[in-house]
Amino acid sequence: MAPVMQKKKNPVQKDDIKKDFAEAINLALTSYKNQIKNNRKLRLIDIFAAMLVFIGIFQTAFVGIIQDNYPFNAFLAGFIICVGQFVLLMCLRLQLTHPFEGISKSKAFGEFVIASLILHFTCLHFIN
Repeated sequence: MAPVMQKKKNPVQKDDIKKDFAEAINLALTSYKNQIKNNRKLRLIDIFAAMLVFIGIFQTAFVGIIQDNYPFNAFLAGFIICVGQFVLLMCLRLQLTHPFEGISKSKAFGEFVIASLILHFTCLHFIN
C-alpha cells in the first residue's frame, strides 16, 4: 500500500482578509452615504437611533459603576424603552427606504407614532 498524499491547500493570507474587509467597509460606507445624501429624514432617524444606543450603553454602564440596582424597575424601563424605540425606528427606516406594498409612507409614520406611544405608556406603568 502506498501512502495517500494529500494536497496542501493554500492558506488564506492575512493581507487578503484585511483587503477584503477594508473593501467591504468602504463599500458599505459609500452605499450608506449615497442613501442619506439627499434624505434628511433618514439622517434624522439615524442620529436618533445613535442617541438611543448611547443612552442604553450609558444607563447600563451607570448601573455597573454604582454597583447597585435599587431602582431596578427604572433601569429596566429606561433600557427597554431605548431598545424598543430603536427597533421601531429601524422598522420606520426600512419602510421609508423600501416601502411595503399597500402601505404608504404617511401610514407607516402613523403606525410608528402609535407604537411609540404604546411603548412609552407601557414603560411608564412598569416603573410604578
